[in-house]
Amino acid sequence: MAAPGDPCGRCDDGEYEGHRGIEVGQVFYLGTKYSKAMGATYLDAAGTEQVMEMGCYGIGITRTAAAAIEQHHDDHGIIWPLAIAPAHVHLIAVNPKEAAQHAAAEALYLGLQAVGIEVLYDDRDERPGVKFKDADLIGIPFRVTVGPKALARGAVEFKPRRAAQAEDLPLAGAVEHLVRLVREGLTE
Repeated sequence: MAAPGDPCGRCDDGEYEGHRGIEVGQVFYLGTKYSKAMGATYLDAAGTEQVMEMGCYGIGITRTAAAAIEQHHDDHGIIWPLAIAPAHVHLIAVNPKEAAQHAAAEALYLGLQAVGIEVLYDDRDERPGVKFKDADLIGIPFRVTVGPKALARGAVEFKPRRAAQAEDLPLAGAVEHLVRLVREGLTE
């Protein structure tokens, strides 16, 4: 029953520290119940047949996701780590009924998918604020917004989920830029 401040049993001058943990996996001792039923035995050093002692372990996928969310969030929602995010890029068309926005968003969507970048494409008929709030709540690592103001500048808005502000990303080269960010992020 070690506690923070207790002396370390392996070193001369150290002491234990307390840290918060998250259980994502479990180990169970099964004894010989199943090994007896299966006839799972081994020969010991004396050559005598012995029934195996068994155990098992498991990592819970839902526990892993919950642990990631517990560690990576803010007041607005989830901030998925890129490696386990449900998508890499959250693409928002501000007004998907407007031809130029629709065409630019579709081109980005298809271009990103063609090179293996996973995209959540929000082309709902909703107000931009609703889409942005939902994007923060869902927490996809990179948000790309296709809207009239940025398009007039030849750009889209780019916002990493952790960033406070969006910045312009030139439309020409946007796919390549996002591919580089995702690939670099997945290898870190």
